[in-house]
Amino acid sequence: MGIETSVANKKVKQVCELAKDKIPNSNLSPKTNTNTKGKKNRRRQHKKMVAVSPVQKLFNTCNEVFDSCSSGIIPSPDDIRKLKAVLDNFKPADVGLVPEMPHFQASVAGKTPVITYLHLHECDKFSMGIFCLPPSGIIPLHNHPGMTVFSKLLFGTMHIKSYDWVADVPASTSAVASPSKTKQPEVRLAKVKVNSKLIAPCETSILYPTDGGNMHCFTAVTACAVLDVLGPPYSDPDGRHCQYYLDFPFDNFSVDGVSIPEEEKEGYAWLEEREKPEDLTVVGELYGGPAIVEK
Repeated sequence: MGIETSVANKKVKQVCELAKDKIPNSNLSPKTNTNTKGKKNRRRQHKKMVAVSPVQKLFNTCNEVFDSCSSGIIPSPDDIRKLKAVLDNFKPADVGLVPEMPHFQASVAGKTPVITYLHLHECDKFSMGIFCLPPSGIIPLHNHPGMTVFSKLLFGTMHIKSYDWVADVPASTSAVASPSKTKQPEVRLAKVKVNSKLIAPCETSILYPTDGGNMHCFTAVTACAVLDVLGPPYSDPDGRHCQYYLDFPFDNFSVDGVSIPEEEKEGYAWLEEREKPEDLTVVGELYGGPAIVEK
């Protein structure tokens, strides 16, 4: 999924820093003990017995997979399979989520549902976070420039519609609006990649810089949660800006030299850039699941 969450992230990070300042570090003055050999052996055995949490395993795997990647560079097929295998096994409890949480409660009638973003981690290589959507919550059509994105639906039912650009049809300012339209915006032709419902449990969805449905829209049929991994994350200075779009049926515009057989028209749409929707509200909340140790 991966919509821009910089403001929400900043608020969450500030709260995290305040929390760290209030927690004393009890390991600054380690005690000495003459019987250290036996204790060290027991510690080693204990460490071997302690299982790595799923979210820690996810973090460790992301570190490996995205270590040598950058904008537009796709991880190797083996790395993609490795990360997908970790996400495929994820359950809501692995990140401390239950459907009864306030994030997932239905909105008051007439009000646009508020989406909650739980920040897990972000660095210049990748980001991890969870989008919590109440029923009818919508993440509008948006892109993921130069990114490889893994999305795991943790619970609930969600409708996804995604597109990829038609490579040999550039953006056109000469599009002629149909009689029902008065504006003549710049539009670009895109092909529908997915237009269906996802019902958890299901496999992880993956999109790529130029394939896999790089532009997508999510609509919550029921309350749902999506764990997102983006590599690399959004970054305006690096040219990875989150761009939103409107989509129009193929017959709404006519462009010289572009034609689609009648029976295939439903598989295409014209996309027009737009500003971030005014009714889109994403709030950042502290992640309360198992801790991630950033080694």
